[in-house]
Amino acid sequence: MGKVILFSYIGIMCLVSFILFGADKSKAKRHAWRIPEKVLFGSALIGGALGALIGMQVFRHKTKHLSFKILIPLFLVLNIVAVFFIYRAL
Repeated sequence: MGKVILFSYIGIMCLVSFILFGADKSKAKRHAWRIPEKVLFGSALIGGALGALIGMQVFRHKTKHLSFKILIPLFLVLNIVAVFFIYRAL
C-alpha cells in the first residue's frame, strides 16, 4: 500500500509541476500576474521534477534560464534518489 501512495504522490506532483509551467507560460504571453519562480522550483523539488522538465520542453518555458537548466535536472536526480530510498524502506 505504501508503494502505491509513493508513486501516486510522485505522479500527482509531476502533474502539478507540469500544469504550473503551462499556466506560467500562458500568463507570460498575456502579460498577466506570474507564478513565482520559487513555486516552480518548489514543486519540482518536492517530487515534481519530471513534470517540470517535461513542462519546460512542451511549453518552451524557462529553457533559457541557467538556473532552471541546472536546478530542474538536479532536482530530478534528487527525486529519483529519494524515491529509491523510500521505496526500499517500504
